[in-house]
Parts: sequence; structure tokens; C-alpha cells
Amino acid sequence: MSELEIRNFPEAILRKKAARVGKITQSERSVLADMAKTMYLNQGVGLAAVQVGIDKQMAVVDIGEGLIKMINPVIVEREGVETHEEGCLSCPNVTAKVKRSKKVTVSFMNDNGDFMELKASGLLARAVQHELDHLAGKVIIDYLGPIKKLLAKKKLSTRNKAK
Repeated sequence: MSELEIRNFPEAILRKKAARVGKITQSERSVLADMAKTMYLNQGVGLAAVQVGIDKQMAVVDIGEGLIKMINPVIVEREGVETHEEGCLSCPNVTAKVKRSKKVTVSFMNDNGDFMELKASGLLARAVQHELDHLAGKVIIDYLGPIKKLLAKKKLSTRNKAK
């Protein structure tokens, strides 16, 4: 396993709707393992493939209850609404209050190609929704108001130029 480079906003891949995975091979399993290692090393609770420059509908999530590897995830049911502050590995030092469903049911394939369904609430529901946003080309700054969004974009583009 190796650590992957986390892409930062405004890199174009973060705005791309990720491609569906047709066949799960050793390559996808390896990428998922590398994504998990990268997420853990960066103290995240989730990571989408586009965040490491890979155009595939894959994500990993672990809120401290065990690693979940998702391929082609889709939310099939939502319940309730709540708003909480979120951060993102691709938007360092930026947080946003994000309104999300309290509970979700997500359908996906695991890395063995088995179809799974996960009923999630609390932080797990929030993390899953956050990663699925990434797979749709959405980042947390999209949840900010116009002025805060402008300031966040400026902060992130200045940070990226300094790299």
C-alpha cells in the first residue's frame, strides 16, 4: 500500500462527475487500499477517488467503526435533516455548515463485487453523503454563501500557488 496525493481545490478533477466502475479488478482493490491508507494518514473519516486524482466512483469511509469500501455508491433512501460544520481534506482550513439527511441508506458494491446496502445515521451518514458529493463533482465550498465562498476560493488558490 502506498499513500496517494490528495488533490486540493480548485483542481479540475474535483469538479468532475466520476465514472462508474464496470469491472472490479485487482487494480480497483489496490486503489481502495491506497485510498484507505491515505485517509488514515491524513486523519480523515472519508476519501473519494477523485480526491486522489482517480476518475472512478469509489470511496472509503471509517468513522472509527471499521473501514467501508464503496464502489458505485448510490443513496436510495433519505430521512430527516440536520446541519453540522464539516471540513474536507481537499479544502484544507475551510469549514462549512452543511445541511444533510440525518439518515441514509446507500447501495454499493464492495471490493469483492458483492452488492451491499448500508443504513447510516449520525457521523457515518454525514461522511457517506460528503464522499458521494465528491463523486458528483461537489465540494464543501459549494455550501458557503457568496462572500464566504469567495474568501475560501481565494484562500485555497493562494495556498496552492504557495506550494
